[in-house]
Amino acid sequence: MKRLVVLDIVGLTPHLLRHMPSVAALGERGSRARLDTVLPAVTCTVQSTLLTGELPSVHGVVGNGWYFRDLGEVMLWRQHNALVGGEKLWETARRTDPGYTVANVCWWYAMGADVDWTVTPRPIYYSDGAKEPDCYTWPPTLHDELTDRLGPFPLFTYWGPNAGLPSTQWILGAARQIFDEKHPDLTLVYVPHLDYEPQRSGPDSPETLRAARQLDAALGPLIDHFQRAGATVVALSEYGIAPASRPVDVNRALRRAGLLHVHTQDGMEYLDPWTSRAFAVADHQIAHVYVKDRADTAAVAKLLGELDGVEHLLDADGKAAHGLDHERSGDLVALADPDAWFTYYYWLDDARAPDFARQVEIHRKPGYDPAELLYDDTVPAVKLRAVGSVLRKKAGFRYRIRTVPLDPSGVSGSHGLLPTNPDHAPVLLCSEPELKQEAYAAAEVKSLLLQLAGR
Repeated sequence: MKRLVVLDIVGLTPHLLRHMPSVAALGERGSRARLDTVLPAVTCTVQSTLLTGELPSVHGVVGNGWYFRDLGEVMLWRQHNALVGGEKLWETARRTDPGYTVANVCWWYAMGADVDWTVTPRPIYYSDGAKEPDCYTWPPTLHDELTDRLGPFPLFTYWGPNAGLPSTQWILGAARQIFDEKHPDLTLVYVPHLDYEPQRSGPDSPETLRAARQLDAALGPLIDHFQRAGATVVALSEYGIAPASRPVDVNRALRRAGLLHVHTQDGMEYLDPWTSRAFAVADHQIAHVYVKDRADTAAVAKLLGELDGVEHLLDADGKAAHGLDHERSGDLVALADPDAWFTYYYWLDDARAPDFARQVEIHRKPGYDPAELLYDDTVPAVKLRAVGSVLRKKAGFRYRIRTVPLDPSGVSGSHGLLPTNPDHAPVLLCSEPELKQEAYAAAEVKSLLLQLAGR
């Protein structure tokens, strides 16, 4: 039985591999194939398919978030593994080997998963509203073992305008420490660095190519270390990021048509999903559109079908064809034009936007916001002001930090659609010559990993 390490290198594509010789060497020495992803091609959905071998119609993760009808709330980036249906990879392995051990280093839906070691970003939320970087671990003693050696988890470089290499370096350090000291049979490692610059400046920008070289330099020694220890190493990606520069305000279109409703507090407008006849949960290049009254569905479909930037709408048959026919899915699913992406914005006047719109607030926004990767250049000395806000927070003062622009035109890359350009498609690399197919469907990866693990 060989130990297995799976590196989920977000955004890895053939295009970027040309600038990553250490990672590319895995496929050159071993084997390489195309990875055919699922719709929507977003983190939570794809990871759930990779680990269960099921489509969203079975595992239920229809996006990075959705409308929880029983709660009347839109929620993104939940963390509990119970949200994922289907039998996970390690559960299948343990049917033949009850002692099979697993480490999950920052793959999504880590909390509550029946694995032996867990690490996942988890801020400290203080009672006064303050938030400090930290991580959750299982077992609890693992927290201090990691932070004593690596320092606190660098949350503010994991997402936001300062997102960059330090968070990935911490994750790689944690993966190596757990691999060496705990000896798991399977080590899952989430590697986020290539998720940032391709969205900021585009997948073909000099900044993105520099980020690819930086990541390759960080991954090279770790891959060598795993292989010297006798492990099989698999590197794969969930999606590739394609050029996209056209934001599409799907919720604003629904509001102007009188279908989306808001409520107001302190002059700020908030989405009111309880009373809205229709609204969308935007998630990169797809949007789940929830329609309260089935009688409105045709009118909503006509409205959105005529909206510039919407390429296609999936109805019940379309969802079934893509394995998206799950109760959590929208009544309609909108797909953007290849060069477009969906905003979550629902207000019509920026003066009435909620305060969280100008902040990094992934749990409060009713949709994904790639502008969180950018600084708002309309704020004078925005970076200095951000530092000052953090210092005021540390001094115990309340504060509202304003860094995120409400103009989304700075976003230059997106994902979520099935790729049409092979250069921007996901890849699958293995240190062993075990990949016998030209391409693997995402739902086939679980069986492949079990085979590589000797299960």
